[in-house]
Amino acid sequence: MDIFIQQVVNGLVLGSMYALVALGYTMVYGVLNLINFAHGDVLMVGALTGLTLLKWINAVVPEWPGIVKLLLAMAGAVPVCIVVNVVIERVAYRRLRNAPRLAPLITAIGVSILLQTLAMIIWGRNPLPFPQVMPGEPLHFFGALISTTQILLLAIAVLAMLALVLLIEKTKVGRAMRATAENPRMAGLMGVDSNRVIVLTFAIGAALAAVAGVLWAANYSSAQFAMGFVPGIKAFSAAVLGGIGNIYGAMLGGILLGLIESMGAGYIGDLTGGFLGSHYQDIFAFVVLVVVLTLRPSGLMGERVADRA
Repeated sequence: MDIFIQQVVNGLVLGSMYALVALGYTMVYGVLNLINFAHGDVLMVGALTGLTLLKWINAVVPEWPGIVKLLLAMAGAVPVCIVVNVVIERVAYRRLRNAPRLAPLITAIGVSILLQTLAMIIWGRNPLPFPQVMPGEPLHFFGALISTTQILLLAIAVLAMLALVLLIEKTKVGRAMRATAENPRMAGLMGVDSNRVIVLTFAIGAALAAVAGVLWAANYSSAQFAMGFVPGIKAFSAAVLGGIGNIYGAMLGGILLGLIESMGAGYIGDLTGGFLGSHYQDIFAFVVLVVVLTLRPSGLMGERVADRA
């Protein structure tokens, strides 16, 4: 039972990070029908920016509590990622809204390579240790061990997802975003500024990616210029698993993907004598993804984006 609880805890931590990034994918797709494959690299920019800010904070005010330092680093990474993502939308995607779908896809891959190259120039090609400012002693939770960093990660992820749901469902901005996703031309006739909505969507997605990036680096104690590729692909898979274009599906897909990886690496690894252990955890997630999409191509929670005339 203790092993099961530990795997669940690990899966929830991993899934929460996937869910935060998957929300950025699914929001952009819901509004623009565009897959922003540079989104994982926005996470990388957030992680490296947070690392730089955290080192500076440690040098200036070393006596401050670790949680305050980490939150300040996260708060500083958010505007940087928002600027990066908004510039990407303005320079790379806006002129391609009516282009064939292959054009923005290739552009997204090019932007991803550009961001990685710039990050390599600024921060170097070697992995950088992320300062450990939170207490290192793990806590016991029903027989499982969980670090204070992971507790903070889960709390911030839940709060961020709840805030996004409230924004989408209860505010004028959220109604404008839903209207643009449903029919951008009709929304424009009703007075909705689609350009503003799209920029806001990219900004919100970037903020979530920045938070996820700092938490990812804090959890794994490392950051580097290519770190966004695997989380980006996994988060995109989570969005597809839950139903691309559906924010609830992105959350569900992220959590499920994290649990599948954790359970697969733990239990199937034991059953195979370690042959299929943690080094092969990607296999389990993608096998389940293929099975789900074979049986339900629209994902677990379907597709809420209507066909556009």
